[in-house]
Amino acid sequence: MELEGFADRVFKKLPTRKPSAFASAAWDHAGRPTQEAVAIMPIPGVDPAKVIDCVMDVDKYVGNVDHVAVCRSIKDDRYTPPGAVRFYQKVDLPLLGSVHHELVLKRLGERDGFHVAGWEILRAETDKLSTKDGFRSEYSHGLWFAAPGIIAYALGSCPKRDDVGFLKWKALTTGADAAASRVLKANLEGMARWASRR
Repeated sequence: MELEGFADRVFKKLPTRKPSAFASAAWDHAGRPTQEAVAIMPIPGVDPAKVIDCVMDVDKYVGNVDHVAVCRSIKDDRYTPPGAVRFYQKVDLPLLGSVHHELVLKRLGERDGFHVAGWEILRAETDKLSTKDGFRSEYSHGLWFAAPGIIAYALGSCPKRDDVGFLKWKALTTGADAAASRVLKANLEGMARWASRR
């Protein structure tokens, strides 16, 4: 239910016209310590089917998606590729350390002319991860979506409060909100480059 509600909020924030330049929006939700955000930009030649194929190819994120240090699919009969996949991911954040979690990623079909895939956290599986390998996510959900010549990305995420000290907590919440648009733009450009190589 988290992912479906998030998708509804994201699509309400999209511009009503096809974007001519990078655009982003962020908003508070349910009193959470971080904002949710979406970014969209035109990239001529982007093939939406190739973008979503890349998004679903979690075993090839390392080297293709910035800051992803480890990413591997996990066999789980609840989630069957190519429609859905469970995976473990560890992301190295410059100056802040590593965050890791287990997620499920799903193809969500088409919506308003976009091909859509989205992920959400596997709460119990993430809680069992060791803090020796990084801090864990309290929540993590997001979308990749694309139409011909357009790519977009949206997310909401936050570390577990008990896994980080006060200064790191502030950097990963208030600080992360302030830097969100720059990170989102880099993610969009990186995914578009990967899709162009497929």
